[in-house]
Amino acid sequence: MLRTIAFIGACAMLLAAPVSAAPAKKSPKLATCQFGAKEQKLTGAKRAAYMKRCMANEDSPRGSAPKPAPK
Repeated sequence: MLRTIAFIGACAMLLAAPVSAAPAKKSPKLATCQFGAKEQKLTGAKRAAYMKRCMANEDSPRGSAPKPAPK
């Protein structure tokens, strides 16, 4: 009986550990967009607009992808 209780308790701790120990991570894209806004010293509405474009891939430093030539 004691073994069963100990086993159930150990299983519960193992199942709960990864969930509570997992740190919240920022997406690399969010970090890049925040860095770009900070480097340009954007604030307020300009920062919000920049972040919206950046997160939507509309503000790519490489520009848009070239369209394939028609055959």
